[in-house]
Amino acid sequence: MTENEISYEIRGAIFDVYNKLGSGLLESVERQVRIPVVYGDEVVGDAFRLDLLVEQKVIIELKSVLEMKNVVFLQLLTYLKLTGKHLGLLVNFNTDDIAHSIFRRIL
Repeated sequence: MTENEISYEIRGAIFDVYNKLGSGLLESVERQVRIPVVYGDEVVGDAFRLDLLVEQKVIIELKSVLEMKNVVFLQLLTYLKLTGKHLGLLVNFNTDDIAHSIFRRIL
């Protein structure tokens, strides 16, 4: 599947989870994937953890916050750079309208 096809499936799953479980889900309900930090040829750590990686192609970052600060968008872009992935979705479950709380970022 392409990133766009995966993204479409993910959006459907997000709506399904939101409709069945409601808003306000905490980020901690999901497993996290460690991201190695590489500088040059050296692995300097694995301090970053993204929430979900789907089909080894699309990063999903989950939030449950009152306000989406710019730093969370920058965090997703950093994860895309570190992993070499091209598509990420940022989802805020603390909302009364999930359709307006899914943000797509391309690197």
